[in-house]
Amino acid sequence: MTPHELVAILEKHERWLKRQPQAARANLTMVNLEGTNFAGANLEQAKLSGTNLSCCDLSGSNLSHTDMFAAYLTKADLTGANLYRADLRGARMRGARLKRAILREADMRGGALLSGKSGKELHFFKADLAGSDLDEASLSNANLSGADLTEVSLVGADCQGALLTGATLMRAVLKDANMAKADMRGVNLSAANLQGANLKGVNLVGAILNGANLRNADLEGAVLDGVDLDGADITGANLTRSTENFPMQVQRALSEHYAWINSGGTQGSRADLQSANMSHIDLRGVNLSGANLKGANLTGAKLRDSQFIMSELAGANFSGADLSNAVMDGANMRGCDLSRARLDGTAIGWVDIKGADGRPTGRLWPANLTATRFIEASLMGANLRGANLTDADLTRANLTKATLTDANIRDAVFTGATLAGAALPPRPRDDD
Repeated sequence: MTPHELVAILEKHERWLKRQPQAARANLTMVNLEGTNFAGANLEQAKLSGTNLSCCDLSGSNLSHTDMFAAYLTKADLTGANLYRADLRGARMRGARLKRAILREADMRGGALLSGKSGKELHFFKADLAGSDLDEASLSNANLSGADLTEVSLVGADCQGALLTGATLMRAVLKDANMAKADMRGVNLSAANLQGANLKGVNLVGAILNGANLRNADLEGAVLDGVDLDGADITGANLTRSTENFPMQVQRALSEHYAWINSGGTQGSRADLQSANMSHIDLRGVNLSGANLKGANLTGAKLRDSQFIMSELAGANFSGADLSNAVMDGANMRGCDLSRARLDGTAIGWVDIKGADGRPTGRLWPANLTATRFIEASLMGANLRGANLTDADLTRANLTKATLTDANIRDAVFTGATLAGAALPPRPRDDD
């Protein structure tokens, strides 16, 4: 196709869009236009299915509602282009420049194309955007299911509500991107950089995050079922999850427990959440006194101002949890992991047992903290009076102004702990 022929097609297309005479919709299906300059062109609703647009300059062009099914856009420059609701199924966009491009509601799923001499050979292509530059692009509600986004750059991009199920985002850069409420089930984010990204309400069920950088990312309300975060860097990340994001078994147990607490035991039932996975749950200010959370996973949970009086917490994992100003008097916390947890102002002392008439019996029930790990935990101003800390590990813990009066600290480890202003009991002698 000669340049004159192409210019004529574009002019007729402009007239077609304006509903003027001597007009025709641009149909460049399967045409080889590699390297052509379309900068600023208006190709809205044009037919470009299977067209070779590799290395083309399409910057600032209008490609909204365009049929670009299985088009070749390798290394094309689409900077600032408008691709709103474009059909990009099966398009090959490897290495394309899409900075500040508008891709809202675009369809970038895989697609099949008939080709060959007989025209009956069916070839399936998945959208290939590997290595593309999508910085600051708008991809809200776009469909990228199964797309290859390996090593793409999506810095500051708006992908709110995008459909990315099964997509490959290995080594992708999504710093400060808005992924809120995106569907990212089964996504491969190995070694991806999501630092500071907005991942509120995102569905990451079955996603792979090995080696991913989630520093300071906001994952509040994210669905993380089946996700292994052990290999990811979650420093400073907000992983708070409301109870609505947990299995119905957990939700029912909590609801029944609240009724049990509020009715004084006449309604509902005591929560039995033994071994339940409640990591990063938000239960600030709730009353779980008397609940059974033995062996439960509460890593990173938000439990500030909560109550766990006389609760069964043996072997539970509270590492990285915020238990500031919580009341845990009389709780059984034997073998708990509270490493790097915040317990500033928390009460983990004894309970004055009351009789059937509601009067104090004079019998004190201390918190059981035997073999509990407080490694690098913050216990500033905490009250552990009378607690049993036998074999507890408080290595590098901050116990500034903490109260441990009458506590049993036999064989407890205080290596590197900060004890400024702390009230400690006398160290037991070996012959005691």
